[in-house]
Amino acid sequence: MRLIVQLLSLFVRGTALMLGLVGLGMAIACLGGYWSDRLDAFTHAAPLWLMMGVGAVVLGGIFARDGERWVMVGLGTATLLACSVLMLPELWASWRFKPATPAASDLKIIQFNLWHENQTPEKSLAWILDQDADVVIVEEGAGQSWSTIQALRKAYPFASCDKARRCETWIFSRKKMLARGGIPAELPYLSGAWATLADAKGPFTVTGVHYTWPVPAGLQQAQSRKLVNLVSDLDRKSAIVTGDFNSTPWSWTLKRQDKALGLRRWTRAIPSWPASKFSRVMVAPAPFLPIDHVYAGSEWHAVSVERGPALGSDHRPIVVILRRK
Repeated sequence: MRLIVQLLSLFVRGTALMLGLVGLGMAIACLGGYWSDRLDAFTHAAPLWLMMGVGAVVLGGIFARDGERWVMVGLGTATLLACSVLMLPELWASWRFKPATPAASDLKIIQFNLWHENQTPEKSLAWILDQDADVVIVEEGAGQSWSTIQALRKAYPFASCDKARRCETWIFSRKKMLARGGIPAELPYLSGAWATLADAKGPFTVTGVHYTWPVPAGLQQAQSRKLVNLVSDLDRKSAIVTGDFNSTPWSWTLKRQDKALGLRRWTRAIPSWPASKFSRVMVAPAPFLPIDHVYAGSEWHAVSVERGPALGSDHRPIVVILRRK
């Protein structure tokens, strides 16, 4: 029995040491993402490295002995500090946001990656229609999601894409579209759409995009620069930009984009991926990566920012209500 206890103690202490070493190593790599797009890919998993730091502190503090305890707790604490540099600004902004009561004149927006392999497109459609949003921006509007797109095309008077075309990114609106179009096809490729909408306080442009994954490094950053250039031609005070950016707010890529766009990102630390089912065989208990975002210019103020339910997509929808000043 004593031998079993000793072996268990050795296993737990070894686990604490491993968590501390790996967590700190990856957290330092994340900080290196400031200079390297390749290292920046590791920042998206910062919550995982943070949990490793917590594990090292807890297990090392309870089960380690004398000097080794301080080594493990020190490794875990350093990991926590490194992850805090990346994550605390986002968490602080989320804590500071105070929702208000919506008014009839507010603009209700849905951002939703429908997913090509949507398991229940009819459920997604019913939820979207029930929200009665003014503007709906969707990505991956093909494959098993095509039936949802067709129904939304009938439900909304204006769409960014013609009926006959199968676009990947769509904007649907109850407000009249004064102009509309897609993202220019020159490299880097960026799936997206834009529409200038009529409004009593003046027209404004909504843009929806879908970025690639953070790996291989470089392409997502190029897409971000392309979007920034496109938005620079708009009236930024009234502009709205949404999309599946496949990029978390603690990544240096999104931090740079936040600054370069000149718009305010209202989606703060709201995990949207993965939804309950994110492949044909893989299931997640809850989303843990905030990669769907909504930006707006200085003329807009968010009244509420919420995450929708699991609807058959690998993403949860985001619902933002904006009030124009």
